[in-house]
Amino acid sequence: MEERFSILTAAPGVYHAMLGLETYLKGSGLDDSLLDLMKLRASQINGCAYCIDMHWKDLVAAGEKEQRRYGLDAWRESPYYSERERAALAWTEAVTNVRDGHVPDEVYEQAKKQFSDKELSDLTLAVAAINAWNRLAIASRASAGTYQPQKPKEMKKGA
Repeated sequence: MEERFSILTAAPGVYHAMLGLETYLKGSGLDDSLLDLMKLRASQINGCAYCIDMHWKDLVAAGEKEQRRYGLDAWRESPYYSERERAALAWTEAVTNVRDGHVPDEVYEQAKKQFSDKELSDLTLAVAAINAWNRLAIASRASAGTYQPQKPKEMKKGA
């Protein structure tokens, strides 16, 4: 697919506002690996090829096990995820698919056992942000496969 337009070029303010959310989330105290799993899962649900490629590569660069990456779309049936990760993934799916049940109470109760109110707020922002990124990438037809993750040394310097 050919890219329609570049958000960064056409509307740098939009791009930088979104980066502001990412900066906040990076300092929120939530584990980077958890955030990347959530981002990958929401991107799978939304069918965002660019973001699937990005977050898959970020997880590889961070040393995430192959089995946990390829099993993500079947996380409920896979034994590779902690209870905390399961709660975050259920939250991710419920917030991404908000039209299908408006984040059911049982999903909230599961998440509440694993996360504080602040963490739940941050998780919700993370899901909202990746859903916005997915929509920006899908609408602009961002070219999947072009993303290159930072090397681990560079990631530490930038953090």
